[in-house]
Amino acid sequence: MLRNESRIEPVFMNPAIFISVSVLLGILFGLQEWFSLRHLGYPVNPTIFLESWGFQFFLWGTAGWLLWRLLGQQVQRAGIVAILTGFLPLSIAVGALEEMIWVLAFPSLPLNHPDMPYWHRLSIYLYEELLNNVAIFWCAFLLFRGLGYYQRYRERERTAAQLEIQLANARISALRMQLNPHFLFNAMNSISSLMRSDLEAADSMLEQLSCLLRITLERGEAQLIPLRDEMEFIELYLAMQAQRYAGRVEQTLHVDPELYDALVPAMLLQPIVENAFVHGLSKIEAGGQLDVDVRKMGEQVRVRVVNSGPGLLLHERHNSSGHGLGLANVKSRLKLHYGEKASLSIEELERRQVLVSILFPLQMSHESQESDSRYGALWSAR
Repeated sequence: MLRNESRIEPVFMNPAIFISVSVLLGILFGLQEWFSLRHLGYPVNPTIFLESWGFQFFLWGTAGWLLWRLLGQQVQRAGIVAILTGFLPLSIAVGALEEMIWVLAFPSLPLNHPDMPYWHRLSIYLYEELLNNVAIFWCAFLLFRGLGYYQRYRERERTAAQLEIQLANARISALRMQLNPHFLFNAMNSISSLMRSDLEAADSMLEQLSCLLRITLERGEAQLIPLRDEMEFIELYLAMQAQRYAGRVEQTLHVDPELYDALVPAMLLQPIVENAFVHGLSKIEAGGQLDVDVRKMGEQVRVRVVNSGPGLLLHERHNSSGHGLGLANVKSRLKLHYGEKASLSIEELERRQVLVSILFPLQMSHESQESDSRYGALWSAR
């Protein structure tokens, strides 16, 4: 595993943890050897076994951690030449040094030759243990190299996931940018038409449009917003439409109070409501009805928008002429946000009544909201 600023140090490579685990492993080996000798009938004090094995693995834990700390990058980059000319001699040298320190620390071993000179004892243990020591070194080498491969694999996964998120956000932002001029163009057309018949209503509508644009700017690049913020936008938009269609459309709006802080895609409802006016309510002279209902359905949010009008046949003809931007945009953003967990459908409930229904996963905002919402009761405007 390469050690660099972009990588997180594995917890178990903390020196206290790594060396402690090594010592514990050595103590377990010491206990095993002591039990084996007792089973064979040799009454030996366990202390010397626990001390000698524990100290040996303390040395190996220290050597392994230093290998990781000082040569971690070289371990990851080493090719066959570097392994044969660098790490192979190093493994022999470290194995011999470990044995020299261990033999110096336990002059009473081997137990049956307590007065043997240091160099004689060292030659015995080097003959018996050097190959094992080299094998331990290479086990540590392969462990660290494997950890490096695993971390690079996880980093590639994380990078791919981040790129996918960035791509999805870019697509969502592009879709929202597509909606903003579309909404503004339709709103300005509405104001323009009122200028000829009702200057006061046109002036009021222009002020409301200014408020809507301010809200849009304040949201910035936020892709998911609390439902209360989306409903503030929709209230203003419906007030604008009430000015334009005065006396022709009855509007009802209901939101489940539990959902005030639920996160929803920004500008989720406006394109659907706008679609209801453009393709339905604008085609009738009186008695129009628009119902917006947002409720909690288990672990999902259900949005239903019902409007009266000429029905789906005319609506489909408009869509085939390129006027279905609103619904297509919302559907694309739902898919980018929630994948297959969200759905959008459109159907004709009865003659001259169209329903748009949306389902998506419930996700609550962590921002505390202390103000009371205005959307608990049924809200009506004519």
